[in-house]
Amino acid sequence: MDRHLEKDAASPPDAGQELRAALFEAAGAGMYAVDTEGLVTACNPWAERLLGYAPGTLIGVDAHRILHPTPGESGEAPAPHPILTDIAQGRRASGDGAVLLRADGSALQVAWSAAPLPPGNEYGEGAVVVFHDVSAERERAGRRAERYAHSETLRAKAEFDLAEIAWLSELTLAMASTLDADQTLERLARLLVPRLADTALIDLAEGRTRRRTAAAHHAPDILPQPVGGAPAPPEHPAHARALSRVFQGAGTQHLTIDPPPAGTPADLFTLVEAKEALVVPLRLRATTFGALTLTRAPASPPFNEADRILAEEVARRTALGLENTRLHAAQADIAAALQRALLTGLPDVPDLELAAHYQPAQHTAEVGGDWYDAFLLDDGDLALVIGDVTGHDIQAASRMSELRNMLRALAVDRPDEDPGQILRRLDTAQARLTLADSATAVLARLRPDGVGAWEMAWSVAGHPPPLQITADGVATFLTGGHNILLGVQPARARSSARTVVPAGATLLLYTDGLVESRNQGIDNGMTRLRRHAISHQHLPLTELCARLARDLGDERDDITLIAARTPTPRAHEHDTR
Repeated sequence: MDRHLEKDAASPPDAGQELRAALFEAAGAGMYAVDTEGLVTACNPWAERLLGYAPGTLIGVDAHRILHPTPGESGEAPAPHPILTDIAQGRRASGDGAVLLRADGSALQVAWSAAPLPPGNEYGEGAVVVFHDVSAERERAGRRAERYAHSETLRAKAEFDLAEIAWLSELTLAMASTLDADQTLERLARLLVPRLADTALIDLAEGRTRRRTAAAHHAPDILPQPVGGAPAPPEHPAHARALSRVFQGAGTQHLTIDPPPAGTPADLFTLVEAKEALVVPLRLRATTFGALTLTRAPASPPFNEADRILAEEVARRTALGLENTRLHAAQADIAAALQRALLTGLPDVPDLELAAHYQPAQHTAEVGGDWYDAFLLDDGDLALVIGDVTGHDIQAASRMSELRNMLRALAVDRPDEDPGQILRRLDTAQARLTLADSATAVLARLRPDGVGAWEMAWSVAGHPPPLQITADGVATFLTGGHNILLGVQPARARSSARTVVPAGATLLLYTDGLVESRNQGIDNGMTRLRRHAISHQHLPLTELCARLARDLGDERDDITLIAARTPTPRAHEHDTR
C-alpha cells in the first residue's frame, strides 16, 4: 500500500498493489489500521497530516488511549464509544460527531467509519478506521449558509423595493387618471390606508383658509360623516399648530400625540386613536398646495425614517399632480375665454329667430377648434356658418379665428357667389396663407321668399350635414352639397345645394361633438339627434340648443350649435297685416 505497508522490497512489483497504494494515499481521508490491542499498525499520509504526526511516527501509537480523549481529559466533547467493541463482534461502525486528539493535544472533529480487517490478511486481526475533518466542512457550510442568508436578505429587499415602486406607480396613475382634484385626492387617501398609515387626511389651501378635501381610515365608520351640515370634530391642538406651520412654509412635522385632558371634547385624533402623526407639505417649488397628515395608533409600529422619506415622496408626487391639474384648468379657462371672445353675437334678422350655443370640453384644455358665425350680406341675405379646425388647443383657436375672418371677408366681397364657390376660394387662401392644416365647415345663405318661407343655398366641406325640422315634426338631414374637407385639394371645385325652408321650420347646424364620441359612432349619434330634435322642437331656439348639447353631447369635446327658425304662417300673416 504506502511506505508503511510495503512488502518485501525484493518481491517482484505487483501492478494491482501499486494501484491500491496510490489510491490509499490519494483517498482524501485519513486511514489507519489497528490490531486487537488498539495499536496503529499502518496509516496513510492523510492520517498523519490531519493528526499532526511526522511521517512514520503514528505507527505503534495506542489509538484508543492516545487518539481518543476520555471524559475529563478534554472539554471539547465526550469520548466516543470504543471502536473495537463493535469491531470485535465483526460489525461495521460509523459516526459523525467524534473527536480525535492531534499530536499537539488539540481536538479534531471528525466523521469516521470502521470495519474489521478481512480474515487471513498478513496483519492479523484488527480494524481499519477511515476519518475526515468535518470542522472545515462545517465552516464551509456556515459560509454557504451565510451567503444564502445574505442573498435571501438582498432578494427580500429587492422584492420590497419592487413592491414600493409598484405602489408608488399605482399612486401616480391614480393621480394622473383624472383632472378632478377632489376625486384624485379621495383615491389617494384610500390608497395610503393601511399601506402607510392608519389614517390619512388631506387639506388644501384655499386663499387664506384651508379645506379638508379627503380623509380615510383603515376601519369603516370611524371617521364621522357630516350629515345635514353637522360640524366636524375639532382638530387636536398639536395638529392644528403643525398644519399652520406647514402652510406657512415649514417642512415635515413629526408629532407625538398626547391624550386630551379629561372632560374635554373628543377631537379627531382621539376618534382615530392617533399616537403619532406625520404632517407633510404638499409643496412644489415655492407653492404650498396643502398638507398630507398620516397617523398611526399605538398598536401600529412607530413612524421611522424610511416612512418619512416615503411619505414625502408621495407628497411630492401629489403636489406635482395638483400642479398639473391647476395648469390644465388655467389653460382651459384661457382657451375657452379666447374662443368665446372670438364667437361674436348674432345679428337681428326680421322674421327669423336665431340662436347659438357653445359648450367647451370639461376638465381639459382641449378647446379651441369649433366656431359658428352669422352675418348679413349687402343684399340682405343671411350667412350662417359652422366649422371645426383640426386641433384642440389655443393654437387651434387662433387658426379658427383666422379662418373665420377670412371666410367673412370672402363672403362679403362676392355675395352673389354660391356657398361652394366661396368655400373654394377659402380653401385656396388657406393653402397659400397656411391658415390651418385642415378644417370642416358648412356655409349656408338664407333669403326670404316674401311669403314666410326662406330659400337656402349651402355647401358642406367634410362636416356633418344640416338638420331641418319642419313645423309638423319631420326631421331631415340635408345631405346635398357635400364636399371634402378644407385643406386637402385646394384647387378642387365645390358644389352647392338648394332647398326651401318652409315656414315654422328649424334649421340646425352643429359640430361633431354633438353626434360623435369615443362611446358612440356618428350614425347612431345623428339618429339620436334627429329624434331628440323632434321631441323638443317646441322649445325656444336658445333652450333647444342648450338642451341638445346637455343631453347628447360628449363633455370631453367641444360642442357648438347655431340654429335658425322661420316664422310660422300665422305669425307671418299677422306681421303683414
